Amino acid sequence: MLIVRRNMSCLASVLRFSDYGEPSKVVKLCSENIETPHNDKLLVKILQAPINPADINTIQGKYPVKPAFPAIGGNECVAEVLQVGPNVTKLLVGDLVVPFETGLGTWRSHAIYQEDELMKVPSGIPLPEAATITVNPCTAYRMLKDFVKLKPGDTVIQNGANSACGQNVIQLCKAWGINNVGIVRDRPELSELTKYLKSLGATEILTEEQCRSTRVFKERKLPAPKLALNCVGGKNGLEMSKHLAQKGIMVTYGGMSREPVIVPTSALIFKDHEFRGFWMTRWKESKGKCAESTEMFEDLFQLVMDGKLKAPKHELISYKNYEEALSNALNVGGFIGSKIILDFTN
Repeated sequence: MLIVRRNMSCLASVLRFSDYGEPSKVVKLCSENIETPHNDKLLVKILQAPINPADINTIQGKYPVKPAFPAIGGNECVAEVLQVGPNVTKLLVGDLVVPFETGLGTWRSHAIYQEDELMKVPSGIPLPEAATITVNPCTAYRMLKDFVKLKPGDTVIQNGANSACGQNVIQLCKAWGINNVGIVRDRPELSELTKYLKSLGATEILTEEQCRSTRVFKERKLPAPKLALNCVGGKNGLEMSKHLAQKGIMVTYGGMSREPVIVPTSALIFKDHEFRGFWMTRWKESKGKCAESTEMFEDLFQLVMDGKLKAPKHELISYKNYEEALSNALNVGGFIGSKIILDFTN
C-alpha cells in the first residue's frame, strides 16, 4: 500500500533483515519512508519479485555478496514507474521496468532507483516472465554463448535440468536447434517430469544412474556433448563430464551437492577437457550495459514474445504472507517444484 503524505513522501512495505540467519527468523516486514524522486531517479511500484536460491544464501550469510545492514532481500522484480525525476530521459510514468543491477533489494512494495539501474520491458511480456528474466535466463544465455561456439545439431548436457536455470537452458537450446540432454534425480514422478521437460524441448532426460550407463553417445544417437553445464558437483558432475567430446568444456555455476568438482587426470591429459566457472553477477559487474547485454536482453524478450521462452513453474504468494513464501522457497516439493514469486500488487 502506498500512503502519500503532505510532503510528498510515502511509506512502503519492505522485507528487511539486519543480521545473517535463517530467513524465517531474520526477515521482517517493515515500513520505509520513500521520498519524491529527484535528478535521475524514479519511484517505482514493485509488482512481482521472485525468491531465488542466491537470495536465501545471501540472507544466510553463505553468498559472496555481503549487503550492508539493514538490508532488503531480492535481486529480481518487475515494477511500474510511478514518478520520474527531472533528469530522467528514457523512462516514462507507466513503463514496466526490470533491474539491470544486482543488489538493489527488490522485496518491497515501492522503491527509488536510478534510471541507469533499470531496463524497460517491451509491451506484451507477461509479469512472471519479466520478473524472472534477469537471473536464470541470462545465466543460461551466457553459458550457451560464451564458452563454446555451438551450432544447430550440437549437443549440450546438463545436470539439475529441472531447476529454473535448467529449464531456461532447455528452452534456449530448443529455440537454437541444439540437442539438450538433461540429468535429474530419480523420483516417483520421473515419467511426469520427463514429459514436462521434453515439452520444453529437452532431447533426452536421464537419471543420475542412467547417466553412468547410457550409450546414447557411444552409439552415436546424439553427437557427444561439446558443453556440459554443472550446478550439482561431486559424483554427479564427474559422471556427466565423462560424456564430453574431445576438447569439451564443463562450466560450473552451482554446487547443490556441496561436494567439490572432481576432475579426472585422463580428462585433462587425453581428452583436453576444460573446466570453467560462471557467475552472472560477475559478468554484469565486468560488462555493464554494453552491446552484449543489450543484444542478450533483446534476444530473450523476443523469445518470450515468440512463445519460445516462458517462466519456470511458479507460485504467486502475497508479500504479506512472506513467512509462508520463504518456507515454501526453502522446502520445494513436487516433481518439478515451483519458483516462489512475491506478489506486491495487493
